Amino acid sequence: MADIKKILIANRGEIAIRVMRAANELGKRTVGIFAEEDKLCLHRFKADEAYRIGKGLGPVAAYLSIDEVIRVAQDSGADAIHPGYGLLSENPALVEACAEAGITFIGPKSETMRALGDKASARRVAIKAGVPVIPASDVLGNDMELVRKQAEEIGYPMMLKASWGGGGRGMRPIMSPDELEEKVLEGRREAEAAFGNGEGYLEKMIQRARHVEVQILGDSRGNIYHLWERDCSVQRRNQKVVERAPAPYLSGAQRERLAGLGKKIAEEVSYECAGTIEFLMDMDSGEFYFIEVNPRIQVEHTVTEEVTGIDIVQAQILIAEGKGLVEATGTASQYDVALNGHAIQCRITTEDPTNNFIPDYGRIAAYRGANGMGIRLDGGTAYSGAVITRYYDSLLEKVTAWAPTPEAAIARMDRALREFRIRGVSTNIAFVENLLKHPTFRNNEYHTRFIDETPGLFDFKPRRDRATRILTYLADVTVNGHPETRDRPKPPASLRAPAPPPLQAREPAQGTRDLLKNKGAEAVASWMLEQERVLVTDTTMRDGPQSLLATRMRSIDMINVAPAYAANLPGLFSVECWGGATFDVAYRFLHECPWQRLRDLRAAMPNLLTQMLVRGSNAVGYTNYPDNVVRFFIQRAAHNGVDLFRIFDPLNWIENMRVSMDAVLDTGSILEAAICYTGDIHDPDRAKYDLKYYVSMARELKEAGTHVLGLKDMAGLAKPAAARALVKALKEEVGLPVHFHTHDTAGIACASILAASEAGVDVVDCAMDALSGNTSQATLGTVVEALKGSERDTLLDIGAIREISNYWEGVRGHYAAFESGLQAPASEVYLHEMPGGQFTNLKAQARSLGLEERWHEVAHAYADVNRMFGDIVKVTPTSKVVGDMALMLVSQGLSVEDVLD
Repeated sequence: MADIKKILIANRGEIAIRVMRAANELGKRTVGIFAEEDKLCLHRFKADEAYRIGKGLGPVAAYLSIDEVIRVAQDSGADAIHPGYGLLSENPALVEACAEAGITFIGPKSETMRALGDKASARRVAIKAGVPVIPASDVLGNDMELVRKQAEEIGYPMMLKASWGGGGRGMRPIMSPDELEEKVLEGRREAEAAFGNGEGYLEKMIQRARHVEVQILGDSRGNIYHLWERDCSVQRRNQKVVERAPAPYLSGAQRERLAGLGKKIAEEVSYECAGTIEFLMDMDSGEFYFIEVNPRIQVEHTVTEEVTGIDIVQAQILIAEGKGLVEATGTASQYDVALNGHAIQCRITTEDPTNNFIPDYGRIAAYRGANGMGIRLDGGTAYSGAVITRYYDSLLEKVTAWAPTPEAAIARMDRALREFRIRGVSTNIAFVENLLKHPTFRNNEYHTRFIDETPGLFDFKPRRDRATRILTYLADVTVNGHPETRDRPKPPASLRAPAPPPLQAREPAQGTRDLLKNKGAEAVASWMLEQERVLVTDTTMRDGPQSLLATRMRSIDMINVAPAYAANLPGLFSVECWGGATFDVAYRFLHECPWQRLRDLRAAMPNLLTQMLVRGSNAVGYTNYPDNVVRFFIQRAAHNGVDLFRIFDPLNWIENMRVSMDAVLDTGSILEAAICYTGDIHDPDRAKYDLKYYVSMARELKEAGTHVLGLKDMAGLAKPAAARALVKALKEEVGLPVHFHTHDTAGIACASILAASEAGVDVVDCAMDALSGNTSQATLGTVVEALKGSERDTLLDIGAIREISNYWEGVRGHYAAFESGLQAPASEVYLHEMPGGQFTNLKAQARSLGLEERWHEVAHAYADVNRMFGDIVKVTPTSKVVGDMALMLVSQGLSVEDVLD
């Protein structure tokens, strides 16, 4: 026979590529074929040339058209055809068509195929060769009465098997006479669709069976080698899932006997080329029973190649050229076909194990395969961007692992499967991982019904697909914009990443936290009273962005500058950096861990007190929590880095603050119980909140054990005269350090702070210049400059303040989309009394409802709702109640009178 020059592969996908690679290594050119629905399949592009076939035919029918295959072979000048497995691989008509066209068929002769490809005739060959067979019927006819008689003779349970083809197609278990007719007709239809021939027969079912098969190679000179056996017992719906070579449970004697039985059948028909003789092994008796011959290459041939070193596909091609087994295999004799190590193959399919293994299809969004020593991959459409269609088999990739021992091969396979990342379609990888770890599999106690009888194999966690989700999110936001910032101002294109100022000291100087650690909370309170200077709390990491930027500032922007606070401004009293809305927003909008933010800031500012805002029994939420939840939350906050807890109640009800106050005292942290300021103590029409009201509450808080008295003016309503009178009264009547917090919404916060300092206030809240003013706090640099040289000089380094403010100015530019839009101070705050921290958040809500242009109506409605509710203290969560009601009234065109009616 002449050497083959060009081979047409009459198949698709993985096996087509496998044959192309073998042919290429032998110096042969290759021709691929593809159906219209398969035009994106990788085998088309791996071939030296490729042609579409089956115009007007279906996706599978195109590949089953012998006329089309021969046409393309002749047109392309191919002198040989390799059928692969499945499709036309066991159809003798293709062999005869090749002979008529003068084309070499790489496979057995047509008469051999007819004798063995039909399972019923193959049984007769086995019987003649003296090989044990399972009791079975002849090919079934259409007379169902005769079929029932044949079934009774065999005995239930039994299997219906297709005479032609393999892969479990047309195969059905029949457990009782009631199922017989339905299963026979069902199996016929499936076999007809898969192989073009619906013939089948009945075979006795062995209840505890193993599936083992012998690989055969024969040449045209009458020589036959067996390449030992494979175990294919792990099956689902008669489809092999895991294959192994050699079978790890066979003894040497059993292996020799099995291989001999397979070789006897091949010798009986003078078998030529590659084939597989399949057997069932009865686990109870150890006996082998012939079941069928596959006169073609098998899906699982790779494991045999790995343990024998023989390239079976190349051997097929060389045998078809007339070469003997010695040349085709590189092995001198049967004796020299030796086993080396152990191999295992797993089939990765695009099936969903959680949904009854329904095949999935779509585009592979991301693909990362496995590799490393002893790992072999054979795939057809396994790459990023590949389109998996619904027309063909769900096999995506075959993974073969080799190692010296069965245990090492399993471990290597497990490692490889865990390396895979396939996104966009479902796969069975997690299921196969479970299977490999199961004790029954590892102990070699499995049989062909192992998967069906082991529901625990389906207990696995689906992969989280984090990388794909992140990429999808980034792509969506890049193209469509973030839903929260859509149609909002964007940061300038020229904006650069802000750089924190250089540190003035390698090790930060001692600060207030060192005093707390060394002497305790009471000592800090006493120290505060002794100070002539006004102490300052910086709110730029908490209330500043909450009031100006809807709390959307990310942790990284705070953490980057935190070391500069510690090194350059060690004279700060505290840094407010946690609590309030930051906890909720970090999780809900920023997708960050607020606890990690706290830990990172604590580590970066070891000398400064870190401060948080706690909403009494609401903690950092919007509803009342059980006492044990509040206590544990505060305990964990202190453990993770909070030194000073400012606690308030939205209705100034002290009983609602006691649990959280006591919890703070238990941790040894500083307790600052706060009074919420509202109304105007100098307005006779607002007598509900007079000076006596606040002094009385302050006394109760002192009795409750607070170290510091907080005066929380959350809306910036405390005018200078009110601030002076209130601080003076609290200092004289209560005697605790007073910590004054206000907002600059009306543009008067600096004046109120200066008035409070004259009255003896101990600590004031300010924000760095770049994040101050309007709904935020007073400008820190301005307050420092205003008090400079006076008895109450803050002693803070104005140069360091400006450097840090410059950093915050750069940061703020990145959050342009979240700016409140308030361009200047507004006296309107004295109308609506809206907390500064609520202002930007409520504006964002109004924008989402399409009410941005009607903001002033919302402000008026806010004031009306407050009066309707009885002129309440407005701070989270009560301010949210008022705000939500105001938005509802404006959006629905209602008034307070309509509600009261």
